[in-house]
Amino acid sequence: MNVDKIYILEDRGILYINGDDCFDFLQNLITNDLKKVSENNSCFGSLLTPQGKYLFDFILVKHKEGYLIDCEKKIIGELLNKLNLYKLRSKVEILNLSNEFVVAAISKEKFLTFESAKDIVGNTIKYRSDPIFLDPRNSALGGRIIINLEKLYLSIKKLNLKASNIKDYYDHSFNIGIPQVNTHMLQDKIFGIECNFDELNGIDFKKGCYVGQENTARIKLKNKQSKKLFSLKVLSGDINVNEEIKQKNKLFGKVLINQDYPFGIIKFKDTDIKIKNEFECGNAKIKVIIPDWLNIKINENN
Repeated sequence: MNVDKIYILEDRGILYINGDDCFDFLQNLITNDLKKVSENNSCFGSLLTPQGKYLFDFILVKHKEGYLIDCEKKIIGELLNKLNLYKLRSKVEILNLSNEFVVAAISKEKFLTFESAKDIVGNTIKYRSDPIFLDPRNSALGGRIIINLEKLYLSIKKLNLKASNIKDYYDHSFNIGIPQVNTHMLQDKIFGIECNFDELNGIDFKKGCYVGQENTARIKLKNKQSKKLFSLKVLSGDINVNEEIKQKNKLFGKVLINQDYPFGIIKFKDTDIKIKNEFECGNAKIKVIIPDWLNIKINENN
């Protein structure tokens, strides 16, 4: 990420949750511990099915008396409806502020030039009353600003930044193995823990109950996880959703996202897999991108 560039993520949306019960409401739903979220720290989290399958992921940021939720805009209506279903009699207000706020990304190097900024994922400061923070998933994703739309272009000018093509940002995110585009294609297909949310600081195993907690904890504590989500580099041909991923005719996974930035679920613990080698996927040849931050053991024969 270029230190002089800002990436205006118009495909991201913002919800705002406030009210007397907003802390307990979110704490009982999401995978992370909301106690971590303060004026000085933001966090990554997700909402799962009761069985622990993936539904939504988002970043949570403290704002006034409530919390901002930064998520993919194309699913924001669905997320809003799901949260309203859980609301019941809770004293909670949930607002869609996507027309008032915009999300933008900057390099980690630029973030660290701000006064009081720290090289700690989730570290949050204020810029002209708006939150700016080091991405809580992985610092390689740089800094992130949630800014009032009316102040956006004046802020860009004051910060001596130039708006850049968001494709460059999402190319970078894909190359380090973090999905942010078309994540709705993962819904109810894999467990949240298989999305690498543990390594991306998105699951707290010490907090109390939340939706999907039982299966998530069981998979973790009993070391039952045998599959993980990986970005897929297509070398030739085309891939399709749910297409099998094989080596020497043995099944090792399947494609879950095939558009723009493809991702697939891979049985990384299989003793026969050579994860650094090419895979077959229908008529296509692909390679699995293995990010440095992902804690997996690779067979010495790979």
